[in-house]
Amino acid sequence: MSVTATAVLRAEGVSRVYGSGAGEVRALVDVSVEVGAGELVVVVGPSGSGKSTLLHLLGGLDRPTTGTVHLGADPAADGGPGAVERELGGLGEDELHAVRRTEIGFVFQSFGLVPVLSAAENVEVPLRLARVDAAARAARVAEALEAVGLTDHAEQRPSELSGGQQQRVGVARALVARPRVLLADEPTGQLDSATAARVMALLRDLVHSRGVAAVVATHDPELVAMADRVLVVREGRLVTV
Repeated sequence: MSVTATAVLRAEGVSRVYGSGAGEVRALVDVSVEVGAGELVVVVGPSGSGKSTLLHLLGGLDRPTTGTVHLGADPAADGGPGAVERELGGLGEDELHAVRRTEIGFVFQSFGLVPVLSAAENVEVPLRLARVDAAARAARVAEALEAVGLTDHAEQRPSELSGGQQQRVGVARALVARPRVLLADEPTGQLDSATAARVMALLRDLVHSRGVAAVVATHDPELVAMADRVLVVREGRLVTV
């Protein structure tokens, strides 16, 4: 792996081992990868190959057994923690929560929407957690829903939306905090092929237009053609970069 100064997200020699002794499972083995701003990286591989483990480590949802994950310095940061590169494993829990809340967006296969909230209220959740003021929240939620083509569905609850619309709400929620990194784990797994292609195209276009560093795990070979780069993981090891 060649490290560049423009990498937004970088993993170096990352491994994750669960259990010990005879029950030890090596879910990820010595993986190194970097992702730049505006780059869509797709991770493919069989079930159980380590794709989800890699995303969890990159997003700070889990900590590596060995190796490090780095979030690059933000050129737009005016002082503060984001002005320098940070190693996620070296952050305290409060700092790590703040990074996940403001700098890393997550999109899940199960959509993960709150059933009793409208589309707009679901998108608003990260901004409420970040204590963004009401006027700014309203403007950013409206912007995010417009970006995913759901302005006219803002007041509908998840049960009133199609699967593709629910996932687009999930994409809007992931991007509303204007994160530098987007991680998506099988985001089209519950969608039919045509809807899946539309959602993936939306992700690609938003990543490129907003300069987000994105990593998407998928089983769908038809989606690979939309990637800027493809990583193949087998038995916990990165076999193609």
